[in-house]
Amino acid sequence: MKFGFSLKGCLKMKRIKIDRDKCVGCLTCTTACIVAHDSEDTRSRITIDSTGKYAPIFCRHCDRPECVYTCMTGAMSKNKETGLVEYNKDHCASCYMCIMACPYGVLKADSRKHKEIMKCDACKAHGTAQCVERCPMAAITLEEVTE
Repeated sequence: MKFGFSLKGCLKMKRIKIDRDKCVGCLTCTTACIVAHDSEDTRSRITIDSTGKYAPIFCRHCDRPECVYTCMTGAMSKNKETGLVEYNKDHCASCYMCIMACPYGVLKADSRKHKEIMKCDACKAHGTAQCVERCPMAAITLEEVTE
């Protein structure tokens, strides 16, 4: 599944959305994320809102991403073809400005590789976001948005 495509000059892409009314807080999405990334860090790239009912908060792959604008090395970038905000660890200076700038609090420092950032990449290696695929309540979906 491709996450973005151009149509008559407009960028159409898919973003991960959560229907909090359907979410039961089972956290299957976080397990799916950890397994999909086969990471040494056993934390998910999904942030959990624990202020009320446990529910996931996803990277919004913002139209105007603060993490990209504050990144002094270009490690964070907005892919114009897919609409995803991408991270290139080879360019990262480990300043964590992206983490501080994210208004949603979804970027994390990798606890084992302290010089790397953990963020949603929409499971590009799997072709589709595994949190969406594995959600037993179908509370997590990919919705098309036009930029």
